Amino acid sequence: MQEKKDMYILGIESSCDETSASIVKNGTEEIATVISSQIDIHKDYGGVVPEIASRHHVKNITIVLEECLERANMTMDEIDAIAITYGPGLIGSLLIGLEAAKTLAWLYKKPLIPVHHIAGHIYANSLVRPFKFPLLALVVSGGHTELIEMIDHYKFQKLGGTLDDAIGECYDKVARVIGLEYPGGPKLDKLAQTGKVTYKLPIPLHDDSYNFSFSGLKSAVINLAHNEEQRGKELNKEDLATSFQTVAVESVVSKTKKAIQDKNIKYLIVAGGVAANQGLRKAIEELGKEMNVTVSIPPMKYCTDNATMIAAAGYYAYLDGRVADLTLNSTSSAVLK
Repeated sequence: MQEKKDMYILGIESSCDETSASIVKNGTEEIATVISSQIDIHKDYGGVVPEIASRHHVKNITIVLEECLERANMTMDEIDAIAITYGPGLIGSLLIGLEAAKTLAWLYKKPLIPVHHIAGHIYANSLVRPFKFPLLALVVSGGHTELIEMIDHYKFQKLGGTLDDAIGECYDKVARVIGLEYPGGPKLDKLAQTGKVTYKLPIPLHDDSYNFSFSGLKSAVINLAHNEEQRGKELNKEDLATSFQTVAVESVVSKTKKAIQDKNIKYLIVAGGVAANQGLRKAIEELGKEMNVTVSIPPMKYCTDNATMIAAAGYYAYLDGRVADLTLNSTSSAVLK
């Protein structure tokens, strides 16, 4: 019997403000990863400026790819396929990575694998442990808050999602109200570990659906801060951070718990940038113990945008027959399917 050949996937990620390349073996083993972050560049603007992000991707993409191959001590001839984030994301940023991937695929005659950004976040967990189906994926990031059921690899069924703001976006906006500099989400999470729940805030969309809503919670914080200012009272930033995080996490956990019960789930994975949130990680781990469910949360380095997750997802996408030709285009609002 012929031994199965190892497969090395080169992943490229440029959907927002990180330029990243990674080589992953058989969808589970990271060989090398390089990430060029633009956080310090966009800090002055209080958020990502798409035009500036695109320009820096152009400047960084070749450097990142060359360094990744160098760290792996590999050549393009040893790469089996190229996985690329085609969407969703900032269209200008996406196109830089896509053109690089298409050029490499054409030049070295390699298969081109299109990867949805959210699929990447989900498959970051395959770098931790094998998937067990059926599973529930809780996707929490700056642009997404979704509950997705999977009965097998690359079989996605969206149960519900945010009707307005994503949880990560809400975190960043509340952080700005409190006076924390960009990126505010992680700083707000850290501040929330030091305060007490003293401010009353509404639990958003407290119903029987699998959907989320965070715009009302964001507005409640803005109004609270405004009213305190009008009364001449000083805002207790630590207590407001704790009060906000308690309600935000409760909203996410309660919906996840309902899905686990309704779908008889025994394996829960958390994906996306907000998976790095300490308050959420602790609450989800407690939920896993309460519901007797196996919980998988990626290490911090795989939570935020990176090409390792894209290469991992690309392996399973390739096995599913998802190969594109050179007409592949980016889309800022790609649907997970």
